[in-house]
Amino acid sequence: MPWLLFAVALGMIAFSAIKILNEYERGVVFRLGRLVATRGPGLIILIPGIEKMLKVSLRLVTLDVPPQDIITRDNVSVKVNAVVYFRVMTPEKAIVEVENYLYATSMLAQTILRSICGGAELDDLLAEREKLNLKLQEILDKQTDPWGIKVANVEIKHIDLPDEMKRAMAKQAEAERERRAKVIHASGEYEASTKLAQAAEVMSNPISLQLRYLQTLTEVASEKNSTIVFPLPIDLLKPLMQAAVKPLE
Repeated sequence: MPWLLFAVALGMIAFSAIKILNEYERGVVFRLGRLVATRGPGLIILIPGIEKMLKVSLRLVTLDVPPQDIITRDNVSVKVNAVVYFRVMTPEKAIVEVENYLYATSMLAQTILRSICGGAELDDLLAEREKLNLKLQEILDKQTDPWGIKVANVEIKHIDLPDEMKRAMAKQAEAERERRAKVIHASGEYEASTKLAQAAEVMSNPISLQLRYLQTLTEVASEKNSTIVFPLPIDLLKPLMQAAVKPLE
């Protein structure tokens, strides 16, 4: 019986000394409280009771930053949320330099988001997201570098505006559309008046006016099979008569 208990205890100790790490995991090993190595992936053997291992994932982490109440530089109250993509590059630093790197990165992202968005105007938040994303990524990556963390990307997901601001922006957009419509209408009127002036200049010639008159008669007569009587002023025929007489002379 004592031998059986000894064998069971020995098996439990051996089982606790053997660890298996996946390809995306690393093990930070401490021996009597001192950092000795980073091991993995694969089979890891620890000295029971002397060595302790903490697992760290090297995969890309998606961190959702909750909505933050922000007052922009032009005194508009908005709520902004974002998402941060980062990964652990140095497992030893992520364990030794900071107590909980996930929580610390989340808090730092919230603080930097409020700071950067609070220093921008509302129009910049809506139209210059790419620049703000790049600025957030650079600052956050610089702050987390001592923790062995690489921030790959930061994206502002949503900007929640107050209802009164939404109504004001809708009115502004409607006014802008009306302005464009009026400009287009005025431009069309200008072009039409220019063409009419050019046409009037061409039609000032009596012969051209007579030809236009005859063309109008042809178009009207071709629409319906009916008899249409138009008064024909003699003055309109004088240019044609004069043009016919000149060759004879």
